[in-house]
Amino acid sequence: MSKKGMFYTGFFVLLAVAFYFILVKVIPGFSKKGVAPVSFVRPFSFINQDGRTITEKDVAGKVYVAEYFFTTCPGICREMNDNMKLVYEKFRDENDFLILSHTCDPDTDSVAQIKKYADSMAVNTNRWIFLTGRKDSLYNMARVSYTIDDPNDNLVSLEDDFMHSQLWALVDRNGDVRKIYDGLKEAEVRELIADAEKLLKD
Repeated sequence: MSKKGMFYTGFFVLLAVAFYFILVKVIPGFSKKGVAPVSFVRPFSFINQDGRTITEKDVAGKVYVAEYFFTTCPGICREMNDNMKLVYEKFRDENDFLILSHTCDPDTDSVAQIKKYADSMAVNTNRWIFLTGRKDSLYNMARVSYTIDDPNDNLVSLEDDFMHSQLWALVDRNGDVRKIYDGLKEAEVRELIADAEKLLKD
């Protein structure tokens, strides 16, 4: 190869390396398998089963799974939370892992009601947190931050709006939503557990 050819080859290699590092800096999560996050967690403020305010600051630096359910659900919620309990059992002793279960029926799910539900699950509520709050804030969080429900589902009014999703969002230590999973599918629950283990090592 001529000197001129070697110069151009070296130049383009350096250019490619520089471009890669720019992408890593500019696009959060680019270096993680080359895939950018699905979304990111916006500021929030909800009330847990013990009446304590939980905000994004309480989950900063943690890996966590976010889901939505309601305590009087006659359908999928029990099966979904039975599957979530598999996730809980896997990470119950991991200080950097949390589960956030938000109600989608805050009119019914008061602090006392979600406390009763949490007690029935027999879990450590420092690790698996149950949340209630304002309906508009809860729904906005699901649709904008976690992207587990279609924002276009609210076609009438907040009073008539009702969200019911079996989808879970896995959030990394930076507050980025890495992936969405179907909480009713065993294969996807196993996949979430494997992905969470990888994030915890980062």
